[in-house]
Amino acid sequence: MNVNDLIILNFEEIRRRSIKVWKAIPNNMLDWKPDEDAMTCAEMIRHILQGEFLYHQVLIGGGSKALSNITNPFDGKGFTTVDNEIIFAKPYREDFFDYIKKLSVSDLESVEIDRSDVGYVRKLGDMLLRIAYHESVHTGQLLDYMRTMGIERPKIWD
Repeated sequence: MNVNDLIILNFEEIRRRSIKVWKAIPNNMLDWKPDEDAMTCAEMIRHILQGEFLYHQVLIGGGSKALSNITNPFDGKGFTTVDNEIIFAKPYREDFFDYIKKLSVSDLESVEIDRSDVGYVRKLGDMLLRIAYHESVHTGQLLDYMRTMGIERPKIWD
């Protein structure tokens, strides 16, 4: 197994666990949020899926400036169901994985991604781990939401 395979495996494992959490949220609770300033469950799921697409664009373009030149397919698209969100995001995820498969170890270590607009510049390998971490953190938040709602949480540590 090479480094690209390991990176993709990490993304797949995180998403597998995220989907378990997302599908365990009752449809009538997808609009729930703990306070006025928080995202709803549906908004957080969308944020995760859209975030992966946007991060991919940042990586392709070498930094945040790339976002000013893209069309975001998630803009204006209303949330319907968890399954529909996953299906809609699937081709963008496949494109992202195709991008990862073509990277060299040298790329991971030497390509810099400029996110100085939000306070950092990082190596490409670091950014890929940050993207995966982003989803993990939000999945943990959704588990906390579920605890607060008093609904059963799925076992994700299998």
